[in-house]
Amino acid sequence: MTLQFLHLDAIVWLWAVMVAGIVAGAAIGWRCRIWRKLATAPMRDQLRASTGKTRHGMRSVMVVTALTLLVVALMDPRWGVQYTPVAQRNIDVMFVLDTSRSMKAGDLAPSRLARARQYIEDVLDHAAGDRVGLVSFAGTSQLDVPLTRDTTAMTLALDAIDVRGGREGGSLLGDAIRLATDAFPEDDATKAIIVLSDGEDMGSWPVEAAATAAQHGARIWTVGLGDSDQGARIPVDVDGERLFLTHNGEEVWSIMDPVTLTAVAEAGEGTFIPSGTANVDLGEVYDAVIAPAAGRRTSSAMIERPIPRYHWFVVPALILLIIEWLAGRCWSQTTRPASITEVTP
Repeated sequence: MTLQFLHLDAIVWLWAVMVAGIVAGAAIGWRCRIWRKLATAPMRDQLRASTGKTRHGMRSVMVVTALTLLVVALMDPRWGVQYTPVAQRNIDVMFVLDTSRSMKAGDLAPSRLARARQYIEDVLDHAAGDRVGLVSFAGTSQLDVPLTRDTTAMTLALDAIDVRGGREGGSLLGDAIRLATDAFPEDDATKAIIVLSDGEDMGSWPVEAAATAAQHGARIWTVGLGDSDQGARIPVDVDGERLFLTHNGEEVWSIMDPVTLTAVAEAGEGTFIPSGTANVDLGEVYDAVIAPAAGRRTSSAMIERPIPRYHWFVVPALILLIIEWLAGRCWSQTTRPASITEVTP
């Protein structure tokens, strides 16, 4: 049995849990120091008897434990497998994802790249049974995921992808299309390439690459990401400070290029999908447009998927928080300030 975390990046929230634990421990220590300063030993015993020696500590432990369990749930733990029957289409889909610096632009919140990853995940929900693969590109191209029916592998690869710069700078869309075309096996499966990009290209001949892909049986759909009118600035981090990319002393504005993306789609015998700055459900587009045009349902298949187990951590976390809340109310109602008799030394 293999344990997997689909959103391992959520582990950073453990820092917040650690801070909460430190604050709670410091508060308990501060209370004890105040008692030692302001009360004699007999008075401290009466105060502890009235408030409970370990109540505050128990409540703090329950809260910290609950928060830790919730962080684990956010990491989306999965183990065990379940087999789901799906209608299988004889389609091989290769995603071509732009990871150049212009994909950090924020005209699509939170960024063009983050929205592109979301779009691919939407398609994965609708493409069960089809083989999928991933090519990412900036100044260079690389095959991140060869064709597979394992959507979990695709999801993990998408989580690991970030903006990168190539040795040549900019983005080379044509090279990425050629790599995606070469990644298809020589079989009878219908081939589709889905390009997610803002359309910027540094002379890599993407239209010619799309025409070659079509000759090899791979139709191309392009998804345009970003504002095609005003565009957006490209954020960069310099020594922890958020600035914007400049060239020759002027800020660089990235504009989505619908002309190039349309030409690529037409040469690839597909369609340009102008996402722009809107939120498009690419999964529905895949079902309604891409899949019918690229192939047809031919058989059924059993897909192996890891079983989500986040509820094993959410439920006990909620129970602990409820117990902590009820305990606080009960203790506050049953505890009354005890009459403290002044002790003369």
